[in-house]
Amino acid sequence: MKILDFLHKDTILVNLKSYDKKGVLGELAAPVAQATGLDPENLVGVLMERERLGSTGIGGGIGIPHGKLKILDSLTLAFGLSRKGVDFESMDGRPTHIFFLLVTPENSTGVHLKLLARISRLLKNDHFKSKLLNAEDSDEVLRIIKEEDEEF
Repeated sequence: MKILDFLHKDTILVNLKSYDKKGVLGELAAPVAQATGLDPENLVGVLMERERLGSTGIGGGIGIPHGKLKILDSLTLAFGLSRKGVDFESMDGRPTHIFFLLVTPENSTGVHLKLLARISRLLKNDHFKSKLLNAEDSDEVLRIIKEEDEEF
């Protein structure tokens, strides 16, 4: 399973502007909603509900917000980069800069967990994270992910 099977150029944002969790989720949800036909407010609601169970800010500057929707046909992934960092209530209390947003159909738990694990594993590589943090545009993000994704 490769990340680029689910991540597309139009769902990559390299200059997130928001200062808080709900704002970031709204920014990340907008292109996903547009690509899938979902209602953006409903999508943010699902993501915020998941955040109430515990923050998806895993520390090390990384957030992997995710949620499941009955009306979704296929898994969708978005990427966001906050240059200044956001208080995402991360486990380590530090600002979050790199976001992977994962939205899956309600009945796809196996694929959902596999992709979460894949993203988490790649983000343990500090060189990979550093390259993502310095990416200038969506094409560069795709290239960086493609290089790393092929190594596993």
